[in-house]
Amino acid sequence: MKITRGNALRRLRRYGAVVALLTALTGCFAGPAQYYGGTGVHDATTSEIAGAWESTEGTSMTLRPDGTATVTRLDGQDFAFDEGWRLSGTGSWSLADTADGQRVRLELTARTKVETRTDAQPPLPTASDAPTAYAWRFFVDRDERRAPVLFFFFGDPDSGSTYVMTRKPTATAAP
Repeated sequence: MKITRGNALRRLRRYGAVVALLTALTGCFAGPAQYYGGTGVHDATTSEIAGAWESTEGTSMTLRPDGTATVTRLDGQDFAFDEGWRLSGTGSWSLADTADGQRVRLELTARTKVETRTDAQPPLPTASDAPTAYAWRFFVDRDERRAPVLFFFFGDPDSGSTYVMTRKPTATAAP
């Protein structure tokens, strides 16, 4: 086939339509959580991260300075959250620094209890549905007082929903 100016323009239009379609489809599958690089925080120390943390509905975790951890009622991250289970048990944790910011990796190695979230959708999970071991990746951020905050994304990546853990308040002695 001889390439004429008209044929070249038709090919260019067809190529442009394909590129536009692929760009649109890629945007449909990519939510804010999928491309989240990190917080840019690089100054958190292990001693700042070690301690007791809490979230909603009785969720808590204790990260000890020796790298061991205890988890109570912690939900799954990403799409695992939609399964509705909440894990309790023991494991380990570590603080890592990447180019985009620091992250805490928490590994549950010994599950002691499985519960169901109050807002879980049927069919409700059973203990056999929940994993016996699980790993979470928390991003490290700082609040307005510069105190560390840990979070991960949950549910549909397009929603950008965050599961936030804050430092559990410590009791202070009364004057």
